[in-house]
Amino acid sequence: MRILQVSAELFPLLKTGGLADIAGALPLALLAAGQDARVLLPGFPAILSGIADAAPVAELTAPWGERAQLLLGRLVTDGGPGIPIYVIDAPALYGRPGNPYEDPQRQPYGDNHRRFALLGWAAAQLAQGLDPGWQPELVHAHDWHAALAPAYMAFAPRGRGPRVGSVFTIHNLAYQGLFAASHFAELGLPAAAFSMNGLEYHGQLSFMKGGLCFADRLTTVSPTYAREIQTPEQGCGLDGLLRSRSEVLSGILNAVDDQVWNPATDALIPHRYDVRRLVGKTRNKAQLQHELGLAPQADAPLFVLVSRLTEQKGLHLVLGGLDALLAQGGQLALLGSGDAWLEAAFRQRAADAPQSVSVTLGYSESTAHRLFGAGDVTLVPSLFEPCGLTQMYGLKYGSLPLVHRVGGLADTVVDTTLEDLASGEATGFAFDEFGAEGYARAVRRAFALYQRPSDWRAVRASAMRRPADWGSAAAQYLGVYAAALNPRPSHTP
Repeated sequence: MRILQVSAELFPLLKTGGLADIAGALPLALLAAGQDARVLLPGFPAILSGIADAAPVAELTAPWGERAQLLLGRLVTDGGPGIPIYVIDAPALYGRPGNPYEDPQRQPYGDNHRRFALLGWAAAQLAQGLDPGWQPELVHAHDWHAALAPAYMAFAPRGRGPRVGSVFTIHNLAYQGLFAASHFAELGLPAAAFSMNGLEYHGQLSFMKGGLCFADRLTTVSPTYAREIQTPEQGCGLDGLLRSRSEVLSGILNAVDDQVWNPATDALIPHRYDVRRLVGKTRNKAQLQHELGLAPQADAPLFVLVSRLTEQKGLHLVLGGLDALLAQGGQLALLGSGDAWLEAAFRQRAADAPQSVSVTLGYSESTAHRLFGAGDVTLVPSLFEPCGLTQMYGLKYGSLPLVHRVGGLADTVVDTTLEDLASGEATGFAFDEFGAEGYARAVRRAFALYQRPSDWRAVRASAMRRPADWGSAAAQYLGVYAAALNPRPSHTP
């Protein structure tokens, strides 16, 4: 099957969150399964500089007059020919400082509607045969940045060739790509596309809604999240639409790229280890404590937190529970950035207790790997979490996740109840009621287990052995793709 993946990010070229990890791993898994997969990306500087053998394929003129060039190159991978990558070379839109979505002052770019409409429009052009050497059978668009691809495809003139299927994946429904309705006229879509059954959302223009309405099949990144987003509590105003399309909505749990996240082969951690030989993890912890200025205490459980610093991630629970964590003899090492008040609060806590709390603001891939490689507990107390990769990295590295039982966190972490300890299924710590008491009880459970070394080792071994391979996830996506190529009668939201 010829499959075009469409994303705003792709690891290792450009990453602001878990989307990049998935966009980088899924094409490789599809190629390994014998499929013909390619990726379409915006031409951000980090992406253009990381693509090998890039050559022009076609000239693009967007509906609003923007001119760009479509390049085809490849992302070189270890031990393989690489992933074929299409890149939209449009310096006026993509050649900017800051991250892909915001300027250095963290303000969204004022023309984001054009920057990401071009991504969806170019995907639809490829679906119509823009590249004479390769035409996809299936276009898979990821998150709001690519969500207009199914809309452009739905309103494209019908040619003589075979119909191209479309799949849209929701990575986080809370980020919907909302813009002023006045921008709709620039997109080159017919008036019928801006309606209650299309891109109109309470008088605004919603890119996310375009994907939800017009894609043949919908997926999201965990089975539990697929159910949650059909409720008013987590549907972000789109639960009615999602319920109406429930027959074409699937939850496929994200996986972990074993070529990147594997403590036995990870070149970014000082000492490699596996579930049978864990001395490397002990050495990593000692070395990290030394480098971060934490007290060199092997018996102090090290809690690690790698996250965007936002309230959605439950970090006010971590702040509120930090005194109790330290009083029980724990240490905290944090890596992340986000809301200014959270950054300042965690910095102050590190200044107050430098031998117990370390805070590194920003993001560093190597530091993230080293925290998982050294940590005993990975904190992920999110209010909501579509899937979450952090807890899956924690499982893989034997840094037991402590999570709020929601979304993909519920699908991946088994709490240390007595019965799950006895059965060997426990892999971490989970709390149901989002609040200080539920979080505090989970932290106390982590300390209690840590004081029982044989039980701790057993749970850690179960966590590290938990399967999380992309081969299984890719097989599920292929099932969705097959269904998208043979859709039921057209949907009316």
